[in-house]
Amino acid sequence: MNILLISTNRNALPMPVMPIGACMVAESAERAGHTVHLLDLMFTKDALSAVESAVMDWTPDVVGLSVRNIDNNEMKDPVFFLNDLHSMVNVIRKRTGAPIVLGGAALGVMPEEILRLGNTSCGVMGDGDSVFPILLDRISQNMRVSDIPGIALIEKGMFWKNICSASGFSDTCLVPDYHRWVNINAYREQMATAPIRTKIGCQFQCVYCVYRRIEGSTYRLMEPGSVADAVARLASTGLPDIEFVDSVFNAPVDHAMSMCEALARIRHKARLQSMDLNPLNFDDSLVTVMEHAGFVGMGITVESASDPVLQGLRKGFSSREVHRAAEVVRRHGIPCVWIFLLGGPGETETTIKETLRFAEKHIRPQDVAFFNIGIRIYPGTELETIARNQGVLSCSSDQMLSPVFYLSPHVDARWMEQAVKRSMRNHMNFINADSIGMSFLPIIHRTAYRMGLRQPLWRHTRIIRRGLRLVGMDV
Repeated sequence: MNILLISTNRNALPMPVMPIGACMVAESAERAGHTVHLLDLMFTKDALSAVESAVMDWTPDVVGLSVRNIDNNEMKDPVFFLNDLHSMVNVIRKRTGAPIVLGGAALGVMPEEILRLGNTSCGVMGDGDSVFPILLDRISQNMRVSDIPGIALIEKGMFWKNICSASGFSDTCLVPDYHRWVNINAYREQMATAPIRTKIGCQFQCVYCVYRRIEGSTYRLMEPGSVADAVARLASTGLPDIEFVDSVFNAPVDHAMSMCEALARIRHKARLQSMDLNPLNFDDSLVTVMEHAGFVGMGITVESASDPVLQGLRKGFSSREVHRAAEVVRRHGIPCVWIFLLGGPGETETTIKETLRFAEKHIRPQDVAFFNIGIRIYPGTELETIARNQGVLSCSSDQMLSPVFYLSPHVDARWMEQAVKRSMRNHMNFINADSIGMSFLPIIHRTAYRMGLRQPLWRHTRIIRRGLRLVGMDV
C-alpha cells in the first residue's frame, strides 16, 4: 500500500526535535513491503496546505498522524499544540477516503481525548514500529483490527484500548536514516541533535510523570555494542551531535556504564549528550566513563534541593543525593544543565529558598540552572489525586487535554517567579521558561551555527544573556 505519515510537531523551542518515532515507523512500514512518504511539518509555514498537497500528490491508502506533545508544559504561557489536529483530519478527509490512524507519544498519555479531538477512530498506543505494520497488514486484507495489542479504538461512540505486548522487542539499537525522511540541513541550522534511544520503560514513580504509561514499567534494554554501532553510523552520515532521549539515562546504571564502555572502545567522532540523568547512581565512575565515551553535555533532573518537595514528588532520592551530585559534577569537565521544577506538593517559601541557595552555591558558573514553575497535571497520575484532595483541581479528567497545572497552595506563584528572577539577575547562567521560549531563539541558533559553534549551545548561556542585556533585552 501507499502510506503517508505526517509528523505534526511544529514546536521549534527551545530547538527543533527530529521526529525519531515517525522515522522509525516509516522504516518499519517500508520493511513490511509498503511504499512510504513522510511529511515533516516542523519547518512548514502553512501546515494545512502542505497536508492537502501531500494527500493529493501521494494518493495514500492509509494516512498516519504522529502527535508528539500535547502542550509546552509551561504554566505562565501555555501553548496547546493540538489546535490544528481536527482541521488536519478534515483536510485529509476532503481529499481521500483512506483510513486515518493517530500515533505518537501524546496518544499514550490521553488516547481517548485525542482521538475524539481529531474525530478519528483508531490510534497506535504501543511501540509504533512494531504495531503499525501489523495494523497495515490487517487493513490491506480488510480484516478486523480491534484485537491488535497496542491499538486504541472508538467504535459506536465507545472507547477501548488493548495492552501492548512486548514480545516482539529486539535488543538491537536501530536508528533511522534521518537523511531520507527529514530536512537535515534545516535541523542542523537550528543546532538540533540526532535523537537515539537505548531502552524502553521507566521504573521511577514520580507523581506527575506519564512515562510508565507510555513505555511501561519494565526495562527493555538495547545491547550496548549495537548502541555504539548506531552512534558511529549516525556520526559517519554527517550527524555528529547525538542525544540519548531515554527517560532516565543512568537507570539501570549497569546498562549506562556498559554503553559508555562500548562507545569508548570505538572511534565514533560523535558529540554525545543526555539531558535526563538522575542523582541516584550518579558518581565519579559513571561520569568518567561518559567522558571517555565522548559526552560533551549532560542534564541532571533534580526538580528540587529540598527534602519535603522531593518526597512530595516521589522522586526516590533526597537532597543528600542532590548535593553529592554537585560534588561529582565539580570534579569533572562535562558541562551540565540542572533542571528544577518548582511548585510541587510540599513546596513553600522556605523550600524555594533552599533550592535557590543550593543552585547559587553549588552550580558551577560554566553550567546552567533551568527553573520551571508549575507542574502539568495529567489524568490518572498521582498528582491529579493530590490536586483534587487539596482542592486545586476541579475540572473533570476528560477536560484536562487543554493544559491544567498544579501549584502548591502553600506558596504564591508571583512571589516564586520574582524569587527566581532575583536569582537570575545575579547569576547569568540561570534561565527560566521565558528564556527558552524567546521567539528570536531560532535566530540565535542560526547565528551560532554559522559561527561554527559546537554543541551544546547552552554552555554559552552567560555570554548570550550578557549580550542580549547589552542591547536592552531583559532576559
